[in-house]
Amino acid sequence: MAEMWDAVLADLTPLIDATALDVPDDLDFAATVEAIGAAGGRGAYAGYSMGGRLALSLAVTRPDLVTKLVLISAAPGIRDPAERDARAAADAALATEVHRDGVDQFFAHWLAQPIFATLPTEHAQAGLRRAGNSATRLAHQLTALGQGAMPQLWDALATLTMPVLIVTGTLDPKYESIGTAMAARISHAQHRRIKGGHALPLERPARLAAHLATFLAEVPDPAREDA
Repeated sequence: MAEMWDAVLADLTPLIDATALDVPDDLDFAATVEAIGAAGGRGAYAGYSMGGRLALSLAVTRPDLVTKLVLISAAPGIRDPAERDARAAADAALATEVHRDGVDQFFAHWLAQPIFATLPTEHAQAGLRRAGNSATRLAHQLTALGQGAMPQLWDALATLTMPVLIVTGTLDPKYESIGTAMAARISHAQHRRIKGGHALPLERPARLAAHLATFLAEVPDPAREDA
């Protein structure tokens, strides 16, 4: 949901001209990436979690559109095919549960995961998420845009030539480790850590906005761009 970025944009837009894009419905993973690129045009892209996976995929498939890339608590897909298939099956089962149990029950289950343990209830936007989603939309995002549906991009990280900022929370060890591994594979990557957990746009919006503003204002080294 684009509204997840409201608090970040409140601090960022006085400094940077930024727009939050909604993820389109009813498209497969590749078509969703293409649609986001068509909507955003050429510029810097920042994405959190699923949005980070989509932004990374756009940078790999359409590097002409992505001048800078920011990945927040994001991963480049699941490398092992068997593990990826297992995740796809788990997401499909969860999608079935969404239709059976409803949106309220889904978000209660989703936000109860350990990965969101550091997210204060008052910052979780649970009501906004329930109002802005349907069972059909959530099921589609799980099955078509989840990690089980995403082609793994670990091997493509080395092909990125634009400046990349990776942001992770110090209380999110899984994605801290993934972020470190990604940064080691991208020649122009910075890895910044914020005290917080996984959902940094909701937990630490002002701090995240400060990192974004600094990174987006940096003038790239021409030698790097030509490399």
